[in-house]
Amino acid sequence: MSATLPAPPRTRTAGAPRRTRLAAVSEVREGQTRKFRFQRDGRQHDGFLVRYHGRIVAYENRCRHLPLSLDLDDNRFFSADGDHLVCQAHGALYDPATGYCVRGPCGGETLTALAVEVIDGVVWLVL
Repeated sequence: MSATLPAPPRTRTAGAPRRTRLAAVSEVREGQTRKFRFQRDGRQHDGFLVRYHGRIVAYENRCRHLPLSLDLDDNRFFSADGDHLVCQAHGALYDPATGYCVRGPCGGETLTALAVEVIDGVVWLVL
């Protein structure tokens, strides 16, 4: 099951990295993804959280083969067996824990990982 998050609030302290609240840890269940948008280099990007084997990671929502979103905007990121993230455009399979492409035309490349921190039960994007 996947969901899209609304534009989250941002916090920043002078000299500190910019943090954007993405979700409470309890809102991202095992095998679930959550889409979000973020600003980087003056442009808006799409990303998604993944909870896989108890760990929460985040990636930019862009296939390494072609500049398309993995889910084609329908919030489906996992393969039918739940073992891989899949690009719906051409079937490339990525390891959810590392973003490494294990099969498909992008073989050997890795999804763009986004830094996240969990603080007091909240997942924050760190830019």
